[in-house]
Amino acid sequence: MKKILVFLIIIEAVYIGFLLVKHPTVETKIAPTPVPKPLLKYTYENLRNYKPEGSDIQIDSVIRKGEGFTSYLFFFRTNDGKNVSGLLNVPSKQGNFPLMVLIRGFVDPAAYKTGIGSQSVGEYFARNGYITLSPDFLGYGQSDKAATDAFEDRFLTYTTVIDLLSSLKNINSAIADKGITNVRGDTSKVGMWAHSNGGQIALSVAEMTGFTYPLVVWAPVSKPFPYSILYYTDEFDDKGKALRKVLAEFEQNYDVETYSLSNYFDWIKAPIQLHQGMNDEEVPVSWSDELKKTLTEKGVNVEYVTYPGENHNFQNGSWQTAVGRSLNFINKNLQK
Repeated sequence: MKKILVFLIIIEAVYIGFLLVKHPTVETKIAPTPVPKPLLKYTYENLRNYKPEGSDIQIDSVIRKGEGFTSYLFFFRTNDGKNVSGLLNVPSKQGNFPLMVLIRGFVDPAAYKTGIGSQSVGEYFARNGYITLSPDFLGYGQSDKAATDAFEDRFLTYTTVIDLLSSLKNINSAIADKGITNVRGDTSKVGMWAHSNGGQIALSVAEMTGFTYPLVVWAPVSKPFPYSILYYTDEFDDKGKALRKVLAEFEQNYDVETYSLSNYFDWIKAPIQLHQGMNDEEVPVSWSDELKKTLTEKGVNVEYVTYPGENHNFQNGSWQTAVGRSLNFINKNLQK
């Protein structure tokens, strides 16, 4: 009896094995978990569709009373509700004045105070009949904290400027609320000035928004991303080791070409005046030479001015000439 039972068990096992070979079990494939890509919203294509409503503008305390103008601390909000501080210059004389947005270059956050990098240009324009606004950016001045992600922090400079441009329509409410009775802003006339990395921001915003405001850029950083930041890593304490590691991770998940201003110059509609010192050690002359050539090929109206012997900050005797040319360019184009 035991032999028969064992025989039957063997037969059953063989039969089951035959069925498994003939009809193998289908393995269930588990789809890999998608990698979150929160920075996709900052591609130039996506930011081209960024249309903030704009916020109110709050004029705060007086920073300085100068000859022909008064400087104030001001605040506006980004589209996601973060507070950004900045420097506002208001002419002393009575009138309806055009607006200038000024975008500074890089400044070490530890050394930064509101207005550094654009204060002198802002005061010059204010004395010559402009209301000027210079945003500090997140993490600077009395603004809210910057993003913890290094690349998001960079991309947020674009949206911050777009948020400010969208808020300019509320400047006269802010002026009235502050009790300034002799000044109004002509929101139909807006110009922009930018320097160094601020030039990269301004050119990017010009691409994303397609604005037609006259734009003056002094020694702008105009090379493709990420070369435009890797170029400066020799100035870092670690020679850029940490940045290169973060960049390698970024490139695994994102197409860097979609974050590079050099791919979208044909989107620019603004007339541009480009200034370049010939002894600039921060932005090579070849960069601005190439920018002028490329913008012209793209059909952008660009005026290129160079300054022999001049450095990155135009401190070797050409500052007054450069800022005067900038004012004339803005005036001329706003009168058209």
